[in-house]
Formats: sequence, structure tokens, C-alpha cells
Amino acid sequence: MNQMTIQKPVSKAGNKTQSPASGKTPLRLKEHIVEIISDSGEGAQKCGQSLGSIAAQMGNGIWTTEIIPAEIRPPARSVAGASGNRIRIGSGYITNGGDETDLVVAFNEQVLMGRVRAKELKPGCTILLESMWREHKDRKIVDSYVETHDRLVAAGYKVIEIPMEQVCRTMVADAKRGKNMFALGMLCYIYSLEVKLAIDQIVLAFGKKDQSVVDANIMLLEAGQKWAAANLDFCYTIPATRATEPQIVVNGNTALALGVLGSGMEICAMYPITPATSASHYLSEVFEKVGGMVHQAEDEIAACAFAIGASYAGKCTITITSGPGYSLKQEAIGLAVMGEIPLVVVNVMRGGPSTGQPTKMEQGDLMTAIFGSHGDAPKVVMAPGTIEECFYSIITARKIAETFNMVVVILTDSGLATSQQPFPRPNFSESWMAPPIDQSPVPKGAKPYDWDDTTGLARRFIPGQPGGMHTLTGLAHDRDSHVAYDADINEQTLRFRSLKLAALQKTLKPPTVFGAARGDLLVIGWGSTKGAIEEAVEGVRAEGYGISSLHLQFLQPLPPGIKEIMQGFKKVMTIESNWSDRPEDKIIDENNRRYSSVAILLRSRYLVDIDCWSEVRGQPIKPSTIRRVMLKQLQK
Repeated sequence: MNQMTIQKPVSKAGNKTQSPASGKTPLRLKEHIVEIISDSGEGAQKCGQSLGSIAAQMGNGIWTTEIIPAEIRPPARSVAGASGNRIRIGSGYITNGGDETDLVVAFNEQVLMGRVRAKELKPGCTILLESMWREHKDRKIVDSYVETHDRLVAAGYKVIEIPMEQVCRTMVADAKRGKNMFALGMLCYIYSLEVKLAIDQIVLAFGKKDQSVVDANIMLLEAGQKWAAANLDFCYTIPATRATEPQIVVNGNTALALGVLGSGMEICAMYPITPATSASHYLSEVFEKVGGMVHQAEDEIAACAFAIGASYAGKCTITITSGPGYSLKQEAIGLAVMGEIPLVVVNVMRGGPSTGQPTKMEQGDLMTAIFGSHGDAPKVVMAPGTIEECFYSIITARKIAETFNMVVVILTDSGLATSQQPFPRPNFSESWMAPPIDQSPVPKGAKPYDWDDTTGLARRFIPGQPGGMHTLTGLAHDRDSHVAYDADINEQTLRFRSLKLAALQKTLKPPTVFGAARGDLLVIGWGSTKGAIEEAVEGVRAEGYGISSLHLQFLQPLPPGIKEIMQGFKKVMTIESNWSDRPEDKIIDENNRRYSSVAILLRSRYLVDIDCWSEVRGQPIKPSTIRRVMLKQLQK
């Protein structure tokens, strides 16, 4: 996590200001997207994270997206092994990763081809390519490099060969462990960023190591900047205004972990799984300092059972996982529903089914979160749409879980989990915190499940309360918590557990429409698609199109007012990152088409003809793609 406290607005240089490193005049840009890609272990991700943090501290809007190979250690120089970071730097607030890339720093041509084949590079994109492979001792590698280089040039890309290995070896013995800082120095020159801030990033990253390591990385950083100033014929400046209040730059998983700290929960039980693990990594470093504990269980089932037991003891607990782990937890989650034990479950979604695509984004777990259980097991399901919402969603989830004695599931995905974005540093409030464990005597005659006939709510009995002893199992039970197989009692308990969702729904506010309240098309989304959808909608509205959007944070229960909002538009569609059948496929018609998740929910709830479009390419949906889809929908 990086924290910035900035006192006053400061605008960066414009067209007439010369780069201090070279005397060249930087070209003024509104925004730019840059990628740093390498084999795993060469530090491209660290370089990209540092670049994003530096730009954010200078006042730019940023959004970083990690490029992660599916394998932990893929073969070197492999097309599928690209590892790195994608950074969108803008003059204003940035809400998503944007469209195609403008500039790439590539440590070899094979990882670069992976990005080309994924159609991630803008036509004419500038490519800074490590040149060492042109003189490699293996002739096959040389031929591959030359062929790829020539094909890229022929395709219109601006390819500039950079002797990173050669230059770095004059300063360090193992250039592979230093190229990333050389690349960072080049990028600081290219984007007119302060090298002092880059040095601060190096001290932050390597401060626990020997001073010689810090000094070597600073030397490589400065060498990269000097080389770029002397050899590149271009540089840019992206105007920015520094924030007037403290900001933090974190990814979605770190924001979740900070939310756990802010919520007052004291235990996180988990089992390592991509892409959720980094949340528990951060917690394990800081949680004990505030009286918390991270419990790494032997498997996903044990982690969920531990969390339920700890929560039953008095204070709501959280368990964090991803799709396959959530599937394993479901029987235990059913126990928490039956026992009405508060529990927060975070599912950082990834591509599925089965092992699927562990490092790729997808929104495929919504139906599982809502309906995935044997029997009727009502759960609250939320989905933050921004990194800032990841933080606050945890606090909200804890409050709901303890107020309604329910399981609350938070759905994020790798698109939020590994992306960084600055947002205002939260001002801590005592109201966020969990209350002290109630150990007051239970009123005489009170029952463990004395459900309210209107809301389904019942006072929670906590172990240790005088007069509150009772037996709890996963079996059907009556108000006294006695096992009960009576038909009437079973139906009554199902009714009360369901009523709690209705009671919560009555407290929710209608969602806010982005754009006008009436128009030709309403686009509905959820989760990490928020920024891209709203950017696309803002763009087409500026051109005069009657398109608005609605983003849902509560998915069970759905908030009030949705039907009334939809009635203000001629057409309604959802845009999601989960599968829906393509109407153009010959075999697909209205009788067999599978719709995307939220489209199914809304069509069944409101009996409105809602269309849908989805993309499941393992990467965030781009604003330009959404624009194309919306305009095509208007033409139908």
C-alpha cells in the first residue's frame, strides 16, 4: 500500500516545458496506456506497480492491471508466459483499464507475441524491445527474434530495440534481476515523472534488504532514465492535479483486507487460492498489530468451519476464497444459514468451471452464490464495483451479518483484486466496528430462535451468556433449538429465514441511474464492469445518444426501484463477464437461449424483456467494446 498526503493542486508541465533530463519538449497527452511484460520472475509486475504509484503521487489518475500467466512458473520465452503490468495513466480520474495499449516494454519477443495475439496493442503501438536475443548463442532463438521483429515492423508497430541486458551488466552481475528498475527509469523519462518518487518506491520495496541492494536498484533506475534521455526521440507529459486530501493506492485485495481491519472483525480463516491469497498475505503482516489473527487451515472446508465456529463464539468472522474454494465451502455455509450464525464470505471470482483459468477474470459465480446449496439457504450477496467499494463493502457486510444473523457473500473478481487505483484515505469511524461481545444474562423465558413473525429476526444467543445454554446442530430445529422433523415447524423455519432477506430489502435505497432517467437504452451491470460501462455511456451520451446505465451492488436481495427505472427506457440490456448464448448461432432461439446471470435474475423478477451481452475472454471488458455493443443494440 502506498499513501500520499498532498497539500495543494499542482499542474504538471504542458507542451512548452522541456524534459529536465534531455532538453526535449514533451508531447502533451490526455492519457496513455503502457505495459511492461517479461517472463515470470523478472520483475515486470513490480516495475508496473511502482510506475502506477509514482504517477498517482504526482496527481495522475491511474488504473493498473496485472498480467499474470496461468502457471506459477511457465517456461521461459513462451507466448503464454507473459507476466507484467498494464498501467493506464490519465489527466483525470481513471475507473478502468481502458482500451488498447499505446506503449510496451517487452523483455523478449515471445511474451510480446502473446499480447499481440490477444489483440491488446493499439495499431502503431510503440514497442521497446530487449535486443539481447538478436545476438543469442542459440540460432533458433535468434531466428525467432528476427522473424518476430520484422513481422511487427511490417504490421506497422514502431519497434525500438533496447540493449537493456547489455547496459545493466555494466552495473550488476545478474541483469535479469535489475532490468525492471532500468525499465522503470526509462518510463520515468518517457512520461516526465519525478525520479525522486521512483527512488522512494525502491526504498519502500527493498528497504528491509541490505543497503547495497537499494543502491544497486537506484543506480539501475538512474541509468535507465539517462539512457532514454540520450537515445529516445520522444517523451510525454500527462497533465495532472494533485489531490488536496490524503489518498491511498491499493489493489482490490488489499482494500478488502483494510476493510476487515476497519470492520472490527478479528479472525480471517482461509486456505491459499489464486487470485484471493494476497488479501490474506496483507492481513498476515498487519492483523496481529490490532489484535486480529489469520488462520490458514488445512483446506477450504476446514477454513469455513473454523470461521463459523469462531463467529458462533461471539464475533463475526470472515473467510476469503475463490470459485473452487467457494464450491467446497458450500455445505459448511449451509450450516451457518441453518444455525443463523453471522459470517462474511469473500469470493474473488476467476475463470471456471473446475480449475478453469486461475489467473483470469470472470463473473461466473453469481448464481452459485445465490442458489448454490442443497435446500433453501438464503444469503445476502453483494458485489463492489470499484476498489474503494471493496473496502467499504466489508464493513457493510459485517454489519448486515450481525444485524440479521446471516451469511453475507461478497463477490469480487481478479479484475478488481489485482488492479490498483488511488482513492481518498478512509477516515476511521467507531460506527464501523463490531460491538463488544454481549455477555449479559438472557431474559427469562427467551428462546434461542424466537423469530419475529414479521421480519424473521431473532435475538442472537452467544456462548457464555447466563441462561443462554442450548444445543445447536445443522438439523432442522424449533424455537428452542430442539431437533424437529415436524412438517409445520420445518416450513415455518424456512419462512423465517427467507423473511430476513425481505426485511433487509426494505432498508435498501434504489440504485442511482448514471445518465438521464429516461432514454432509448438502459445498460445494467454489476461488479468490476462499472468503470468501463460508465465510461462508455458517458462517451455516447456526449454524442447525443439516449443511453444510461445502472450498476447493482446488492444482488440478493435486489434493491427497490429497479422496475420503475427500467420503465423509463425503450430497451434494457445487461453487460456481464459470464456466459450467455449468442443469438447468431444457428441452433439458438428464444426457447433455448441461456442468458447471462443478472439478465436471468431481472427477467424472472420483473417479467421484462431484457437482452444481454457478455464476454468471457479472461480479461476486463474494454469501454470501446461496450460502446460498440450499445450502439448495435440501438439499431436492433
